[in-house]
Amino acid sequence: MIGVIGGVGPYAGLDLLRKILEQTEAQSDQDHLAVISISQPASITDRTAFLVGETALNPARPILEQLYQLEKLGATVAGIPCNTAHAAPIMDVIERELAASSSRLHLLNMIEEVGRFLLRHFPTVETVGLLSTTGTSNSRVYPQTLEPLGLQVIEAREQAVKEMVHRAIYDSLYGIKARGYATEKARGDVLSAVNHLGERGAEAVILGCTELPLALPEREINGLPLIDSTLALARALIRAVDPQKLRSWEDPVYRGE
Repeated sequence: MIGVIGGVGPYAGLDLLRKILEQTEAQSDQDHLAVISISQPASITDRTAFLVGETALNPARPILEQLYQLEKLGATVAGIPCNTAHAAPIMDVIERELAASSSRLHLLNMIEEVGRFLLRHFPTVETVGLLSTTGTSNSRVYPQTLEPLGLQVIEAREQAVKEMVHRAIYDSLYGIKARGYATEKARGDVLSAVNHLGERGAEAVILGCTELPLALPEREINGLPLIDSTLALARALIRAVDPQKLRSWEDPVYRGE
């Protein structure tokens, strides 16, 4: 059974559930995989707020408690649809405590799965752009994971562009977390950031926040591939449970083309 920590954030959790369904080879209800999601966002501190020092409450602890709940309910493999939660100050605590508790739950690492996704489906790409929250950017979790794979990670050079992406996610008026969808301004700002990375030499752009695919559901923009971290995690979860259930990536029907 697949387990999902669905409250980081709630709309991103729903997006992961939808993509698990879309990427599963199934002709009937009964063909789909067993999935259980827990969405208890109130108890989980904002990941970026913790990483930038706005709060001392580490979100690792409530995430751990929810992982244990998933395991008790029968989950054997789990995913956390939040890139920022994979920064070392958070993920190291989660992985250490799971090991110490003798948990048998197999927790996939979203950042590592993005790396595998890139190598598998975009083997000629050497330079990838990254769009993310301030917390993910500051933690350098993507460069630390992808550079050993031979991938160069570049981000927006201008601070204004970085802030534009962060606000597209977090702004209380037009941000994706607040609205649950991409307003025209949020989408426009993220598109501008993608174009900026393309001009800097990115051969593909990682949507390194699970709200960003809600703004850019396309597989590419102006010929520049968009790497959906949620999609990479969804496919990895299916593969971990039953590889034969994973739809072919080459089938255009299931790539939204």
